[in-house]
Amino acid sequence: METVSVIVPCRNERAHIEGFLEDIRRQRIPEGFKLEVVVADGASDDGTRGMLRAIEKRRPALRVIANRGRIVSTGLNMAIRAATGSVIVRMDVHTRYAPDYIAQSIAVLGETGADCVGGSWTPRGTKYVSKAIALVFDSWFVSGGGRAHSRTYEGPVDTVYLGCWKRSAFDHFGLFDEALVRSQDNELNFRIRRAGGSVWQTPRIRSWYQPRSSIRNLFRQYVQYGYWKAHVLRKHGRPATLRQLVAPVFVASLAVLGVAAVFSPDAGLVLKGVLGCYALVSVLAALVAGRRPRHWRYLPVAPVLFGAHHLGFGYGYLRGLTDLFVLRRAPSVSFGMLTRAPSAGAPAGSIPTSL
Repeated sequence: METVSVIVPCRNERAHIEGFLEDIRRQRIPEGFKLEVVVADGASDDGTRGMLRAIEKRRPALRVIANRGRIVSTGLNMAIRAATGSVIVRMDVHTRYAPDYIAQSIAVLGETGADCVGGSWTPRGTKYVSKAIALVFDSWFVSGGGRAHSRTYEGPVDTVYLGCWKRSAFDHFGLFDEALVRSQDNELNFRIRRAGGSVWQTPRIRSWYQPRSSIRNLFRQYVQYGYWKAHVLRKHGRPATLRQLVAPVFVASLAVLGVAAVFSPDAGLVLKGVLGCYALVSVLAALVAGRRPRHWRYLPVAPVLFGAHHLGFGYGYLRGLTDLFVLRRAPSVSFGMLTRAPSAGAPAGSIPTSL
């Protein structure tokens, strides 16, 4: 009998942990496997830890360990070290899962021989703003053609959402980089591909991610994504994909033109032209994204959400490059703070990034 280990980094998830564990309970585990779930709790102070301990007593398959580092990468690595399974499946609390999520992950891992397998990054909003964010997330204007956003694509990719590995993959390629607060999953998959390994995406592995619930938190989320992508660039000497550079170049161009416009009317005209073209493309992309009748009501906010994605990521990337190569200083603590509204009882902005 083999063991499949589900690893879960978690902090202050009182409102979501029971729903997540119910999804785990419904999983259909393949014959010949038994399940263990290792939750690495990052010192929750909203009652999550007590809930987990109470559930742990009723469910022998659940193990709760302390994530002393309190960020995603340290929690993942501690859970991997504590896990006993020959197959490792990453799952997050803010995502819902098809009942065959684990079964399909194991099956595709065996069928493809890939080093990491997973499904697409599929958002599912619950209120107006989060539903609008889910809508624009699928737009080509946000994804840049990235296959991780495709619900139907099957084949090799740069990275997948969450992931499933044979345990031996971590022995060969190493664990998650604990210097990264974000982008640790993308960096690991980049490392796998650079070493000759493969990452495989399939529509058979289905999950639904809950987007942020406000434009402000979306902007902050993408600032962090950009900031830590710059750290991946420093580590590997190249970006994981060239499309990551589009937003930083755009934001840098706006900054240069903005300064030049103070001294040159021509530069001001160019700046207005660039902003006008961006606004036009944003409206066109919003119209394409909202072409279905039920999506029209999200059109008013869609251009703003495009801006939050692009300007946030671009600014964060440039800020990361500045910290690393110009100021040569350690990462700013503000780029490791929560961008998701905490559960009741957890002070906003007082803990590392959401796990």
